[in-house]
Amino acid sequence: MAVTCALLLLAFSSTIASAAIVEHSFHVQNLTVHKLCHRQVITAVNGSLPGPTIRVHEGDTLVIHVFNKSPYNLTIHWHGIFQLMSAWADGPDFITQCPIQPGASYTYRFTVTQQEGTLWWHAHVSWIRATVYGALIIRPRHGHSYPFPKPYREVPILLGEWWNANVLDVERQARATGAAPNNSDAYTINGRPGDLYPCSNKKSTYKLKIVHGKTYLLRIINAALNNQLFFKIANHKLTVVAVDASYTKPYVTDVVLVGPGQTTDVLLKADQAPRAYYMAARPYASAPNVPFDNTTTRGLIVYDNAPSSVKRVPSMPVMPAFNDTPTAYRFSSNLTGLAGARHWVPVPLQVDEHMFVTIGLGLERCRRNRVCQGPNGQKLSASMNNASFVFPSRLSILQAFAFNVAGIYTADFPNRPPLQFDYTNASNNNNTAIIFAPKRTSVKKVRFNATVEMILQDTALLAAENHPMHLHGFNFHVLAQGFGNFDPARDRSKFNLVDPQIRNTIGVPVGGWAAIRFTANNPGAWIMHCHLDVHLSSGFGTVFLVENGPTPATTLPPPPEDLPMC
Repeated sequence: MAVTCALLLLAFSSTIASAAIVEHSFHVQNLTVHKLCHRQVITAVNGSLPGPTIRVHEGDTLVIHVFNKSPYNLTIHWHGIFQLMSAWADGPDFITQCPIQPGASYTYRFTVTQQEGTLWWHAHVSWIRATVYGALIIRPRHGHSYPFPKPYREVPILLGEWWNANVLDVERQARATGAAPNNSDAYTINGRPGDLYPCSNKKSTYKLKIVHGKTYLLRIINAALNNQLFFKIANHKLTVVAVDASYTKPYVTDVVLVGPGQTTDVLLKADQAPRAYYMAARPYASAPNVPFDNTTTRGLIVYDNAPSSVKRVPSMPVMPAFNDTPTAYRFSSNLTGLAGARHWVPVPLQVDEHMFVTIGLGLERCRRNRVCQGPNGQKLSASMNNASFVFPSRLSILQAFAFNVAGIYTADFPNRPPLQFDYTNASNNNNTAIIFAPKRTSVKKVRFNATVEMILQDTALLAAENHPMHLHGFNFHVLAQGFGNFDPARDRSKFNLVDPQIRNTIGVPVGGWAAIRFTANNPGAWIMHCHLDVHLSSGFGTVFLVENGPTPATTLPPPPEDLPMC
């Protein structure tokens, strides 16, 4: 007995010793940069684009001091972090906190638990996240290793989106007119647009030097606001080993699809002739007849000691067509989870809440005596189950939930759409009887530890589109995906209950559906929304309110004393 106690004490001491407090200061302020022939003032963290990379080990506690020296309200969201019993630190404005006002500061504190891999952080107010973002890398605890051979080097690859304009002005104009916002002017790799754009040269192109025979772990993050992106490296295969900080069975591919908010870890083997090769990213745009930024960003990988003569003419990968849905679907649906890996969670088989949720675009009526520039002279809108989400303004939903404040939200988000129709039939794309969704702050209450299954069903209202749906506070199992209307009799037989991929952001196929399942084991207020900012600002979301559990360890703690007030 004494030996057992001693061993347990030793194991506990080792775990405590392996954890650390990782502290950063984020100074958010204006930064003047020169890109694409323009001098542009942006909002940035610590004077860089992207912002600083945060590196921690599983079990570490993060302490981030945010000093808002910008002229805008601000919050920071730690995308994909569970925030187990630290819901107040999740960051979305008016969901878990009120914004940090200009001239104010706030400190986020949370422990990174039961996760390892690639995540990221970004602003969660308006479109500021176009330039306020960075990587968040979680390595295994000391003494643990990856479930694949240790790479020679790990490299974050952050894919971004760039406007030759103040992004908040772009957003304001879209909201005022009701039309779609102006498209971006470029995409970027680690903040650099690459040499295909005006006034761009080698200094504007990201370059990665590699050593022949070595293996590199590329941590790919899509930080773009409104576009899913194909990513390739000329003449090289990539082996996917994780998505959204969850390990996958190794999957070899020559193309990766990353939706906004998603991360993909790939192994790159430097096994080609020593020379220079382009890496490139270009959009996957699934909505027909909708304008988008159809440009390509590219960077370089250059083999060490490659002859100068072959460095001057890098090989360019052949990119998929922008509307190549078969390639997009093949990549997204072929990934499977690495069952039995560290932090693997088996699929819960008992479901407590069955939800069927329609998602997609719609219209909001233009105010009387005004002319709007959206379809049919109305304003663009978006909804889930015919409810277009409105963010509160005088108190966050989590504060109202924790202190029983009435009038902030209504707990009436339905488990099924109140309007049922032929969801993916293109003849409904302008059906005025179903295209207008009421504006509501409608949320879904869930008891602690309940298992929720959601069928996310795309609709053809205005246009069918691949929608990247992100759930805060939880990972979920992706049981299946498909096209057309979900048919329970036919499609449930396709559910993978053994080794499905685990994600926090799923691209629901264009004109199709995705089935996901998660266990609500963390009390708090957790928003689920489309990670296309053009849609989130139009009402594309809802909130899960997860009730307290039966013990103090499963009860939402009180808010920090310095939590920003509205």
